[in-house]
Amino acid sequence: MFVTTGQAGTALGCSIPTVKKLMATGVVPGVRETGRQVFPLAALQRLQARPAVDLTVLGTAEVAVLRSDAPAKVDEPDREWIGFGTALGRAQLLAALSGWWRCDPARVAAGGVLPVTVAGFVVAVLTGLDEWEADGTVGTAGRYRFPRARLAGYLTDLTVPANAAGPADPEDARLAGLLLGTRLASVSGGPIAYVTTRPTTADQPAADGGVTR
Repeated sequence: MFVTTGQAGTALGCSIPTVKKLMATGVVPGVRETGRQVFPLAALQRLQARPAVDLTVLGTAEVAVLRSDAPAKVDEPDREWIGFGTALGRAQLLAALSGWWRCDPARVAAGGVLPVTVAGFVVAVLTGLDEWEADGTVGTAGRYRFPRARLAGYLTDLTVPANAAGPADPEDARLAGLLLGTRLASVSGGPIAYVTTRPTTADQPAADGGVTR
């Protein structure tokens, strides 16, 4: 049984374009992309049951969140793709997610971990953010990347979250286990949002529909 993208958006608290973005990443099995796009009811019910993330366990006052799009091909010297998609290999995915973003790099690094969300669900987790490079642009238009970032975890199926990265570092595995598959809402005008780890009820925003650059 299927539902429309509009019905899925209502159930998940997000827009139709955001639902379509989630479908395009490949993390929802059984979606029908040809003709009229529809969303499997069983998958939708599983996503509705996904818990909200508990950021208090991170031990920091704030964490940055990368609000990702579905994958898109780019012609750049250090990567072939931007965005998140299950069809990308691990190295391609890491390159796609580790920069270049408009952000405060010290603020990103201070959080110690960078959850990657699509439609408000954590689909990947980056660590190793202690070093960064600038693109040379002066002011707020400057972009940064994190050349030593590690892909601590990522999902290939959001309905049954399991870490496809298999990290060797125990702390990476712990952080990915805490974050992957959870719901993490954020609001930002760009790719990076900053979320307090102890939000009040009034601070809870709607599901995100951000971009990766």
